[in-house]
Amino acid sequence: MGIKLDSRNFGLAIGTFVIALLTWAGVARAGDELGTFDGQADVGTVSPPGTAKFDQATGQYRITSSGQNMWAAHDDFHLVYRKASGGLTLTADITLAGESKGPHRKGGLMIRQGIEPDAAYVDVMVHGDGLIALQYRSKPGGTTADIKANIKAPAAVRLERHGDTFTAFVAPKTGASDKPQAFEPIGSVKVELKDPVYVGLAVCSHDAKATETAVFSGVSLKNEAAAVDKRQAN
Repeated sequence: MGIKLDSRNFGLAIGTFVIALLTWAGVARAGDELGTFDGQADVGTVSPPGTAKFDQATGQYRITSSGQNMWAAHDDFHLVYRKASGGLTLTADITLAGESKGPHRKGGLMIRQGIEPDAAYVDVMVHGDGLIALQYRSKPGGTTADIKANIKAPAAVRLERHGDTFTAFVAPKTGASDKPQAFEPIGSVKVELKDPVYVGLAVCSHDAKATETAVFSGVSLKNEAAAVDKRQAN
């Protein structure tokens, strides 16, 4: 007895398979393009739109953005992110590219409640004049505050989240090797952010009419919740 195929159903099945395959391929490419992270977004007003490039060979992220500022009650910047829950440790060596004289252009590590311009967040930022600071907004639309580090760039930075406690660290780069030394705490703050949060890399030019680029090297993201889930699965 032969099998009779309905051409319409067969065509639909083939079409569904092809769409699924293309979707999978697109997700794979997006993941490759952003390395550790899953997405990117302009927060607030960013014109032209921000861009992010990940070099698999070097492990570097190159992020370019405009943006008036990341301060007070409103932010304008580009964010490369992953949504995550639980304890987090994000580390990177950050260099601001080019010869811009903008002292407040900045690139850094951020843990944020959402991508709304006035969302609560904590970050550690490397500024154009070498200033490194832990910055935070405790509630939506609230005023931004900061804790300034005693060490200036060049340096590597780290941001940790444990419950509602966020701690920023800095490791100076000295000597011919240009390798970061031991991490030293900048300070800690308590900010209540609900899971999941946006964790990632942020860049702002501090000039709505100009763009600036930051290069992130040695990026490491550790997620305690993901590690627990993996152990439980095994």
